[in-house]
Amino acid sequence: MNDASAPAVTHRRPILITGGAGFIGCNLADRLATEGHDVLVYDALSRAGVEGNLRWLRQRHPQRVSSVIADVRDGDALAKAAGECRAVFHFAAQVAVTTSLADPQEDFAINLQATVQLLEAMRRQGGGAPLIFASTNKVYGDLADVQLEKHDDAWLPQDAALRQSGIGEDRSLEFHTPYGCSKGAADQYVLDFARSFGLPAAVMRMSCIYGQRQMGTEDQGWVAHFLIRALHGEPISIFGDGCQVRDVLDVGDAVGAYMAALRRIDLVRGRAFNLGGGPSNAISLRQLIARIESLTGKRVATRHEEWRAGDQRYFVSDTRRATEALDLPAPRPWRDGVADLAQWLRVHGRAREAA
Repeated sequence: MNDASAPAVTHRRPILITGGAGFIGCNLADRLATEGHDVLVYDALSRAGVEGNLRWLRQRHPQRVSSVIADVRDGDALAKAAGECRAVFHFAAQVAVTTSLADPQEDFAINLQATVQLLEAMRRQGGGAPLIFASTNKVYGDLADVQLEKHDDAWLPQDAALRQSGIGEDRSLEFHTPYGCSKGAADQYVLDFARSFGLPAAVMRMSCIYGQRQMGTEDQGWVAHFLIRALHGEPISIFGDGCQVRDVLDVGDAVGAYMAALRRIDLVRGRAFNLGGGPSNAISLRQLIARIESLTGKRVATRHEEWRAGDQRYFVSDTRRATEALDLPAPRPWRDGVADLAQWLRVHGRAREAA
């Protein structure tokens, strides 16, 4: 249903962000509104803490940000919202591998079925509104064929070229876990609607995004989760050996990439890009913990659990295509970004809510 307390949408058609009260969505909404765009946030507010993100947006941009409080599976509400907007960023999703294993049908309905409903609504409406889809590095599977070797506290590819550049978009897709299947299939539907129906759409296959207003949990948002636990003096669960490597990207850089994709949609339509921090921001879980210990001056307690299904021992994005096509600057160094996030968490007291 429409949120009556939100300001009315102006005659300038807004930009729709599904999942717009979530971590990346609210940061994108803030940037768009700051630059003078009207924004329509579509969110079910089903995740603890996101109400705080929406309040924050309304306080900062009372004349720019409006909202629809509805589930992404509500096809009529979603189609109506999309029909009012001049562009769509589609972030709304079920985001945890563990949840997808517990309830594959709900994962399918949220991640794949709702995405197809959105695409079909935009196709039927016509008008050529662009759509940018938030996909995931999980579309590449567990990368079990990549030969790895351990260097200190990190798993790295034996192949020197792969170690230097990371995993590129030409890597074969391989969907593991229901989450990987639902997001991967949605990823392909977006690209095919661009190909088959001329929809101006692009896909961003994200690695690990972190930053302010992130609600980190064991299942998703591990950088913020580790910081929150450490700041409270609570132990961190490590699934596997802790040497698994990811490339991390500050949310400000991620937002910049999404905005560049919208600006350049005529050039990048029908394409998928890996979006992450790249090799210069590739870290293992153990390396992040060491950085947190240096920031807090305290030892971080850890406990080890079994590896989780579909977990990649190594994933680092080859970001060269995105950097060239979107004219992206060098990403923020991870040590600086993590330090700023730690300070933000201290100041805002977001240890339980992180809203």
